[in-house]
Amino acid sequence: MLRTAFYRVVETESTPEILVIRDCGEDMVQPVATVTNDAERVVRQLVAGGLLPPGRRLAYYDSEGDYSELLVAGGQFAGFAQLAKGGAS
Repeated sequence: MLRTAFYRVVETESTPEILVIRDCGEDMVQPVATVTNDAERVVRQLVAGGLLPPGRRLAYYDSEGDYSELLVAGGQFAGFAQLAKGGAS
């Protein structure tokens, strides 16, 4: 079983309407889940940590470097969406 996803916050202050994180699993010595595969837990962690209040969007660079969005509804993971790099779809 893979350990929980390892990620870091990339953007938070300059864009208050969207939080951007980057999957950093490839930097780990032991295998970890990707943000994509651990999306429910990642969203729960960010909500619990106060970084993802209601209405704030969550974008991420996945383990392949692609820029996407984790959809959030009611403080829970609700799916994925494609984003154009650097902007909302």
